[in-house]
Amino acid sequence: MNWMEFNDMQLEIRLIAGPPGPAPIIFLHEGLGSVGMWTQRGLDWPQAVCTAAGRAGVVYSRGGYGQSGPGPGKRAGSDDRPRSEPLPDYMHREAWEVLPALLQKLQIDNPVLLGHSDGATIALLYTSRFPVSACIAMAPHVIVEDISIRSIAQARTAFESGGPGGLRERLARYHADVEGAFWQWNDVWLSAAFRNFDIRADCRRIAAPLLLIQGLDDEYGTLRQLDEIAQAVAQPSRMEQLRLAACGHSPHRDQPGKTLEAVTKFLENKP
Repeated sequence: MNWMEFNDMQLEIRLIAGPPGPAPIIFLHEGLGSVGMWTQRGLDWPQAVCTAAGRAGVVYSRGGYGQSGPGPGKRAGSDDRPRSEPLPDYMHREAWEVLPALLQKLQIDNPVLLGHSDGATIALLYTSRFPVSACIAMAPHVIVEDISIRSIAQARTAFESGGPGGLRERLARYHADVEGAFWQWNDVWLSAAFRNFDIRADCRRIAAPLLLIQGLDDEYGTLRQLDEIAQAVAQPSRMEQLRLAACGHSPHRDQPGKTLEAVTKFLENKP
């Protein structure tokens, strides 16, 4: 594991070695993810992808997640819990301000972006404005659906209930500040302002090669997410989809073999 001084904080970052030449893969984690959470159920997913694709990789924890320093907008809640201001544009800011600055610091141009959930949305937003070699979006969110709000509200109940083996305890294995990590995600998603979140107009500017992956049993979104992207992108002929049976919100954990195969094949002959 490496640390980097970035945006006035200590950024948790993992660099995966690979051959020179092909664009490296940037792994963008889910709403409650981190560097460590990419590795679960005995599978080091970033390493597996980089090895299979023959590419280097960069995995980092966003501000306030994993072992990275706190993100912007932190405040103390009335009940003394670390809370974040509900800023509905947090994924836009990550995609259009933070990620470009990070890639510039790492001297990476035209990367491959591989994102999951919130990370997939960030990948799509970045691709709508900046050049990439390819973009892979697993379980992306382009609009807010009722199923998402229900599942995120259930996550809040599970987190608040605590108890041995509960959600808070499981997340605490991966986040230095588990309260801050949870609430800066949950508060935003359940805020009234976030119900209008919609990046379909941004997707119309995407012309890069695009792979969309989603489970048929995704508890945080329906296949409408993929349908909306497919209708919006500038060059649908450059887009591929994988819709996985017996798969929930995390294709790389629920169907790792099929997901890895699709990603590897998609990246063949990409710069």
